[in-house]
Amino acid sequence: MGIFDSFRRKPGPLPDPPGHRGYYATHDALDYDDWDSRLDRLDSALDAEEKKRTHWWQREHWTGRRKRWWALRILAAILALFIVLAGWLAITAPLSKSLEPIAAPQITLLAADGTPIARNGAITDEPVTVSALPPHVIEAFLATEDRRFYSHWGVDPRGIARAALTGTGGGSTITQQLAKFTFLTPERTLTRKAREALIAFWLEGWLTKDEILGRYLSNAYFGDNVYGLRAASLHYFYRKPENLKPNQAAMLAGLLQAPSAYAPTRHYDRAERRMRIVVQSMVDAGYLTAAEARAMKPPALDVRTRNDLPTGTYFADWALPEARALTEQGYARQTLTTTLDSRLQNIARQVTAAAPLGEAQVALVAMRRNGEVVAMIGGKDYAKSPFNRVTQAKRQPGSTFKLFVYLAALRAGWDPDDRIANTEIAEGSYRPQNARGSYSESLTLEQAFAQSSNVAAVRLLGEVGSEKVIATARDLGVTSPLAKGDPSLALGTSTMTLLELTSAYAGVAANALPVEPHAFAREERGFFENLWDGPSSLSSSTQSDMEQMLRSAINSGTGRAAMLRGPNFGKTGTTQNNRDAVFVGYAGDLVVGVWIGNDDNSPLAGAISGGGLPARIWRDFMNRALNAAPAQSQPAPREQTDPGGPIEPLDVPDLGDIPLGDGNSRLRIRDGEAILSTEIDGIPVDISIGDQGVAVDEAAIEEARRRADERRYEAIRERRDERLRELEDARN
Repeated sequence: MGIFDSFRRKPGPLPDPPGHRGYYATHDALDYDDWDSRLDRLDSALDAEEKKRTHWWQREHWTGRRKRWWALRILAAILALFIVLAGWLAITAPLSKSLEPIAAPQITLLAADGTPIARNGAITDEPVTVSALPPHVIEAFLATEDRRFYSHWGVDPRGIARAALTGTGGGSTITQQLAKFTFLTPERTLTRKAREALIAFWLEGWLTKDEILGRYLSNAYFGDNVYGLRAASLHYFYRKPENLKPNQAAMLAGLLQAPSAYAPTRHYDRAERRMRIVVQSMVDAGYLTAAEARAMKPPALDVRTRNDLPTGTYFADWALPEARALTEQGYARQTLTTTLDSRLQNIARQVTAAAPLGEAQVALVAMRRNGEVVAMIGGKDYAKSPFNRVTQAKRQPGSTFKLFVYLAALRAGWDPDDRIANTEIAEGSYRPQNARGSYSESLTLEQAFAQSSNVAAVRLLGEVGSEKVIATARDLGVTSPLAKGDPSLALGTSTMTLLELTSAYAGVAANALPVEPHAFAREERGFFENLWDGPSSLSSSTQSDMEQMLRSAINSGTGRAAMLRGPNFGKTGTTQNNRDAVFVGYAGDLVVGVWIGNDDNSPLAGAISGGGLPARIWRDFMNRALNAAPAQSQPAPREQTDPGGPIEPLDVPDLGDIPLGDGNSRLRIRDGEAILSTEIDGIPVDISIGDQGVAVDEAAIEEARRRADERRYEAIRERRDERLRELEDARN
């Protein structure tokens, strides 16, 4: 008989037993096993017949040997569900997460010279240990938050029932609150409440009561951007939590119900009334006598935390994610030194503030050739508009994109002296035009780049191929989408950020592809590291040829307004209908990009072009910046002691600056000395009046005279050339 015969629905007919012979054997001839099997089959047949007479919903249908079969399977299912639930909680609610701060700790950012820039993040401090706290501190929180904390298993049915009947309190235990603000979102749904209860059971099963209470107190919010009992006691009373007095502990415990509404620094009367409720709860719980409660006076505040630094600036907002990535997760506040040069930042702020922008916005970013960002202006006024037009605004670069077209041609074997047609494009669906309708039979690549010929750039793109141009842009670090096969790509119709574009020019300046902009100094790569995994580079001849064209664009092309005394390299860019005006270039160790435009992408008033106001802003910044001693770059991000404050936000104009005249002149009062800053033919000149008399920058005045002479001679040459062209046209 098989082992499954007893489960057959219709067992076969039993064979007839052998006939009785009239006697009983007294020896071992009787087969007892055979008799047992026959009896088993008989029982099975009777059970099967009996089950036919019952239905599945009747208890008798499930009685018998099958009861154990189902019980084992139910137990196995419960065990499997428990294993799955434990695994799910281990993934979604790891115990280690309850040790991390629920809000990012405070970070103070400093300029390279130690000048504070901004302070961002929550005020946190090291976790507390319950065993080290005085009893009255623990009792204050238990009395108002969870009196039965040490007797329930994470969820308190009695507390839930009391909350439902009285309408006061939420019925959540301290364990549930820890689960909620550590692992869950604040949404009010049954699903979240169910998860909250499950995680509470999970925490109770793996942590001791003191560990749960300690983690709760170390993460709870106490108002004023303060998280955790240690940070709160230091913030409000300048006292460690281990030394809190009973009245101080009662006031802190009262803040948890509505931290912002009860913060004693702003609403002391509310905090005092709430403290009285906590004290009465301690009396009701048996922690205090009525006499002790009556004798308890409201505590005096001792607030010494200074939050006089701005929470953000254009540069700080961009640098903060990098700062968070560099710091370890923990409760401690940290201070990091950035690459920002406070002197260069002030120069950038002054030259952009002095520019006649009208209603337009301006952006400027300056970096060293290795990508260290030293100045950043993301708009005219951070307080009115924190939108960063250096890092967030994606605008068309215009003719500054021609860098990639001409560099791709040089990499493909072209030379600056090679010629390309500069005649009007009269065929095809795309027919770009040159500015002011200026055409000629042909130009060298250097001349076409300097004059920013649109038709020459489109033809060169067709000769080289958009794939090679896009590959060159990618090599220089451009990640924005670029349209393959689109001839308008040569004229900068794709969009990218000013930071992205300026970094690409830094790659040419440093001959390191790509240059990654960064806000914190990085250790220089060693020889073998560069050899194994260093940046790629252009051939020396290719870089030299590209710099030759970039220099021609300033010295004899559309960027003449940006000309400096020493070597300078750059390119202008103006988009259709003068919606964007851009100038990007480099000199010395600085690579600077300037953008002017309207946030709504409307045309600029006065038809501002890249060779106009942006080039002059670039020139003014460079003239002053290259004479400024650079701040020492640190080999790696370093932590410093919090310098405190107050400190002037670097993106907000000096209160001591007084604009004069047309806005290009300003009067500043510094250390008892009056400084008049003005311009002579575009050259910034400072005139100081102090105890030592009047001091004038003679070199700057001489430079202004020299430039005025150059412009006068240039005007004479242009008039002469124009007269010669008129005579030639008359002869023809």
